Amino acid sequence: MADDKRGRDKQAHDEERRQRERELETELRRREEPEPSIEATELGELEDELETLPFPTTAADVVEAVGDREIVSPEGTYRLAELLPETDAETFDSPAAVSVQVQRPTVAAAMKRIIEASAELQDADFGGSRRDAYRKTLEALAAIDADDDEGLAAITDWIVEQIDEKGKLPGSRAVRREAAKFCRSNGYEVRVDEWLGI
Repeated sequence: MADDKRGRDKQAHDEERRQRERELETELRRREEPEPSIEATELGELEDELETLPFPTTAADVVEAVGDREIVSPEGTYRLAELLPETDAETFDSPAAVSVQVQRPTVAAAMKRIIEASAELQDADFGGSRRDAYRKTLEALAAIDADDDEGLAAITDWIVEQIDEKGKLPGSRAVRREAAKFCRSNGYEVRVDEWLGI
């Protein structure tokens, strides 16, 4: 590579991408979660495209700018618009935050449905802790049977039905309880010391 400004910029840019990939892998190991279904290099390329947006930005702005961008995972190819809610209520602080949101496409699509359904609610408290608990429950369901997303779909449907019928978000314990009930009724073992063991 030539030792000029363009070559040095490319080297710096590549190093920044590798650093983001290392940080993502470290975060996943620290949280003792399985590897993301989307490769770190694919997420790094997505982050590079998102660099043109001013951050913090809304999910609606991300979808508008790069919603047609395809993301390849072992389960298939997804458009970014299928994984992010088209709402101004969801914001991202950085391109890496978008990557974290979409790294597990089935969970991201489920969260999109829930966020969009809750957007219609007046004074809905879908803050950080409840959102994190929902996501953790959906991730646990996805991990129980990685080949079949039946549990993920069933609990997402149940949450959306609760929003429609009762006009409010179900509590995180209620979501965990419903997920545990689904698992046990379908022959999946849920130990008491696990997240769904409620």
